[in-house]
Amino acid sequence: MAGDAPKEQRAPEPTSSAGLAAPASDAEESGRPVGPTTEEMPRVVVTRRRLLASALFVVSVIAFLYFVLPKLVGFKGTWDRIQHGDAWWLGLAAVLEVCSFGGYIVLFRAVLARGVSRIDWRASYEITMSGLAATRLFAAAGAGGIALTAWALRRAGIEPRVAACRLIAFMVLLYAVYMATLVICGLGLYVGIIPGGGPFAITVVPAIFGAIVIVVFLAISLVPGNFERFVRRSTGKGWLAKVATWLATASATTGSGVRTAIDLVRSRDPFLLGAVAWWGFDIAVLWASFRAFGSAPPGGVIVMCYFVGMLGNTLPLPGGIGGVDGGMIGAFTAFGVHVQLAIVAVLAYRVFAFWLPTLPGAVAYLQLRRTVQRWRAARAPSYT
Repeated sequence: MAGDAPKEQRAPEPTSSAGLAAPASDAEESGRPVGPTTEEMPRVVVTRRRLLASALFVVSVIAFLYFVLPKLVGFKGTWDRIQHGDAWWLGLAAVLEVCSFGGYIVLFRAVLARGVSRIDWRASYEITMSGLAATRLFAAAGAGGIALTAWALRRAGIEPRVAACRLIAFMVLLYAVYMATLVICGLGLYVGIIPGGGPFAITVVPAIFGAIVIVVFLAISLVPGNFERFVRRSTGKGWLAKVATWLATASATTGSGVRTAIDLVRSRDPFLLGAVAWWGFDIAVLWASFRAFGSAPPGGVIVMCYFVGMLGNTLPLPGGIGGVDGGMIGAFTAFGVHVQLAIVAVLAYRVFAFWLPTLPGAVAYLQLRRTVQRWRAARAPSYT
């Protein structure tokens, strides 16, 4: 990595039950890793009823997207179309998706694993792939993957508030590319600088949304680290004071992560380009999927429809199933892409983007458990 890594911004001090600031150790003050905790690996509580309901939902959506929807628009089953796609382009799509995962791992190394000798490239792969699988399999906009990553960082010896700061910085860097692209591509398409055109609702509106998100997070970066203590002293007691304190803590913690992300960008670490690689190669998978079944729309249209469709990940659906697919297909249709081509290309893309990491991610989850056990054994005292 290029240059010295910046130190994380200080997050709000942890408090004791009495509400006083807890004393920090030397390692906490310096941001160095401290000893790992003994918390268990995050697991999803699955009841038989919940499992059956989730399975029924996933099967129903897949059946509709891959079998019912193609018939509604007047062509043969999607699976038949996918089987007759250009094998070279589909093979390229698989390679590009692997490259996308590689970019995610590189960004993980640059932000979350820096300065932690325990998290080598192998551990980085295990954490990222298991986290990506959790993100795709469970709802709540990737909360499952974030929880698993946070757990792994703490088990590696990173102090909780430093882990939280790094996680926020990681997400800020990743989604800064997303929001900036919405602004640039949306306005560029609307005014004609980028070929492809497009209606106001699918170009300028997303651009406005991206600009608002950027401004909000830049404003949050101005929130001081001691804001939570100031609010606690000013609000007294009661439920309103608790809500205000919680909001202040969340704002201060997020602000520290945003400032850390800005410092990382200023360090000019080339590994930060992993954020661009993550999105760029995944968009290239969508482009290759179009080429496998015919001609691809203009590049700007593919980028815009990709990011508009990805907003479906915020819906409470496992892996955004249905939301992302429908969002992308609808966006391409709004840009004038033939609906049949849009359906088969988007669903082929989702085969690579959604299903490809699932099995390796499940294997990585089991490997990560063994890795953490080795970490724990290495720190266990030995007696002779």
